[in-house]
Order: sequence, then C-alpha cells, then structure tokens
Amino acid sequence: AYKRFSELLPKEERKISRSTRVPKSQILTLPELRANPFQHQICRVFSTSDARDDSMSFEDFLDMLSVFSDSATLDIKSHYAFRIFDFDGDGVLDRNDLEKLVNCLTGQGEESRLNGTEMEQLIRNILEESDIDKDGTINLSEFQHVISRCPDFASSFKIVL
Repeated sequence: AYKRFSELLPKEERKISRSTRVPKSQILTLPELRANPFQHQICRVFSTSDARDDSMSFEDFLDMLSVFSDSATLDIKSHYAFRIFDFDGDGVLDRNDLEKLVNCLTGQGEESRLNGTEMEQLIRNILEESDIDKDGTINLSEFQHVISRCPDFASSFKIVL
C-alpha cells in the first residue's frame, strides 16, 4: 500500500511521503478508482484534509484500502457505503441522494438515464423497501438492515491493489 501511495507523488516528494498529501487528481489516476462511478465521493469520504480538497494522507489511503479490503466487516463496509451514497453529507439518504446514486449506477449518458417517471417509481420502491420508520429517508440503521439481506455486498464492495 505504501509503495502504491508513494508512486502517486512526484519523485522529489517520495522521501517525505509519510507527511505529504496526495492531491485528489492523483488519487483518481489509480486504475481501481478511475472507472468507479463513486470516485469523487470515495475521495471526499476518506480525506481528512482541512482544506476540504479531498487530498489524502498515507493514513487516509490506508483507511480507504482497509474498508475496501476482504477482511473489513460487513458493519464497517456498510457504514462507509452509506457515507459514500450520502452525497450531501446530511446523515440520511433522501430522494436527491437516491437519484444521484441511481444516476451513478446507470451511467450519466442520456441513453442510459432513467426518465422522470422511471426514476420516481424506482425511488418510491427503494423507500418502500428500506424506509422502516416511513420518514421519507433512509438512515444508517435502515441502510444496514437492507445490506444485511444482500449476501454479495461484502464481496463486491472492495478495491484490490
């Protein structure tokens, strides 16, 4: 992991890389993130940058790899998946978050995007299945309940270097 992290830095900064932050633009060059539709959200969630520029320290990078590893528990994976899907960071998945989530999964092109009626029906179905307290949003506990019924989630929520 340290080797992959330091390779993202310019050669002159590699010797001091333990205290250096790698810019988001460099993190996104990793093949494992390049094609991921949630790449920007992943950087946002794992970055501890005070500048809010989504740059990563080596510790941030390790945290990301740990969460996406095979050895991470379902509880940890679902917690971070929830944070990644919570686009506005307000602690719940509302209709706007769900629409962005669906658009990320189906692609951003016009030919793959759902029309308004299809999107509304899908969001209604997601909320009907997941929103246990019927408040119109999905909180972390409701999300984890849904994920607990998805046997493939833990094995598919991973990044392998």
